[in-house]
Amino acid sequence: MAMPIPHRDLSKSNAQFQRAVKRLPLGVSSTFRYWGDDRTIYVHHGKGGRTWDIDGNNYVDYRLGYGPAILGYADDRVDEAARRGMEVGGVFALSTERELIVADRISKMVPAAELVRFSNSGTEAVMAALRLARAYTGRESYLLVEGGYHGLFDAAMWMSNMEEWDLGSNTDPELVPYGKGIPQTVKKLAHITPMNDFQRLEDVFARHGDTFAAMLIEPIQGNCCSIMAQAAYVQLARELCTKHGVMLIIDEVKSGFRVGKGGIQGIMGVTPDITTFAKAVANGYPISVVAGREEVMRTFRYGGASHGGTYTAHSVSLAAAEECLRILDETPALETLANYGERLKAGISDILNARKIVHSYTGHPSMFGLFFAETPPDNYRDWKTSDYSFYDQMAYYLHDLGVICEPDSREPWFMCEAHGLDETCLTDTLKAVDMAVDLTLQHIEDTAAE
Repeated sequence: MAMPIPHRDLSKSNAQFQRAVKRLPLGVSSTFRYWGDDRTIYVHHGKGGRTWDIDGNNYVDYRLGYGPAILGYADDRVDEAARRGMEVGGVFALSTERELIVADRISKMVPAAELVRFSNSGTEAVMAALRLARAYTGRESYLLVEGGYHGLFDAAMWMSNMEEWDLGSNTDPELVPYGKGIPQTVKKLAHITPMNDFQRLEDVFARHGDTFAAMLIEPIQGNCCSIMAQAAYVQLARELCTKHGVMLIIDEVKSGFRVGKGGIQGIMGVTPDITTFAKAVANGYPISVVAGREEVMRTFRYGGASHGGTYTAHSVSLAAAEECLRILDETPALETLANYGERLKAGISDILNARKIVHSYTGHPSMFGLFFAETPPDNYRDWKTSDYSFYDQMAYYLHDLGVICEPDSREPWFMCEAHGLDETCLTDTLKAVDMAVDLTLQHIEDTAAE
């Protein structure tokens, strides 16, 4: 007998969308929040590992704002610290003592962060990091890794065009922008190489290494299912950058202070010249970090690389960061959320194995990707040519069953400490996954019969 298709009431969200779309493009303030005219949700509030929309639907949330809510939404400890930050007075475009306190904590947790500067978003941090690399080296071009995401600014918004690439070709895919409005003149400075292809990395450095200001890499690709670089690949990148005088920028906007106190660079044993952090620094309050070698970071000066911003090191965000980083550094929070991720993966595997559905995982238990293949892809090209239709359909049903993950397979599932402290998060999620898998199998069967 066919299973009934789940339904949730989105009448208030749909009505809000119809009002909002008249004033906001796509009815939202970020294109990635638009999930369709009748599927876009508007949040009422969040607490712990859960989100409630304006229709009263309650979701176990594995997006967590793309990762920032590492302790959970509205964490009492961090929010109390933020309120103390409000008492400082907001923004002065002057410095406060707390900047050094937070910078000291970051340097303690991440040895590569000898000197620290603050910004407001991951995009801003990476923009500043690339500018710093160019100022220090006197070069302009740079190397990206396929599948990496470094924010919404022109220099970073280039990707390999897999849709129009002949798989049997001996040539690489064409480098194309993410969207319109990005000048083609920027393209001449950008180079790109596949993840985990050691020979190709050596080849591109042999041809262009002496012209690169920087190589940018996410060792865990936060917008590509948490596909991971092999540690040896990142170590080779470090060696080649050193050989050619190139700044190695490890982008830990999503992985930093999440996969470990010292980030993925600590796990892999690689020291970058420059590193960036953002999402997990302050449990959702807007702040980001550019950090690195003292000699390089001192290039931020008059007559050197410019860096600033009216809202950098805002008193509220800094106070939240101080408390969030203290919790991550001094309590078992990271262990709690990683253990939850392992339990969640095991529970999902039990459901899939019972139905003999082949699957695998990528990434770290605190931010993992799920694939319906025996071996997960370890680079963007393999992911783009893989079949992720089962995942996309399952995610569609999960939303209706009270679990939020990204509607397609690009974004990892993010864990927070609150998930691990609330057993109902796990039981509710696995109940929903159990139903969503069966509904997806039914959908495939019905589609094949048409």
